[in-house]
Amino acid sequence: MKNKTILKYKPELVPLARKLRNNQTYSERLLWKHLKSKQIRGFDFDRQKQIDNYILDFFCNELMLAIEIDGESHNDKEKYDHDRQKRLESLGILFLRFDGLQVINNINGVLQVIYDWVDNYKEPTPNPSQEGNLSNH
Repeated sequence: MKNKTILKYKPELVPLARKLRNNQTYSERLLWKHLKSKQIRGFDFDRQKQIDNYILDFFCNELMLAIEIDGESHNDKEKYDHDRQKRLESLGILFLRFDGLQVINNINGVLQVIYDWVDNYKEPTPNPSQEGNLSNH
């Protein structure tokens, strides 16, 4: 695997990221139980990771993989989420996106999608916007 990529962020996001970590949704807490402590094939995930102008729910630097859980906070924000994802994809970040209820009602299925993605991981193509939106899982 490749070395970690240094990704810049706005320092003013740190307090908000801390607040979000301390006030995770149930679906975020549930998924975090399975991502923390390198439980996914030995990869290190961070929660509420600040990158650029944004905060990602979960992020693995070595894989350049963001895992996002869409819940009520994403309602009526489709354009913002689309623009945010495109910007982060331009930095080489790939996305797996799940609905919060999907995490709660089918955590094993969500974990299987993540394991399958990690097991099939390949270095990103030169055009990362061609990868990433796996929201149909």
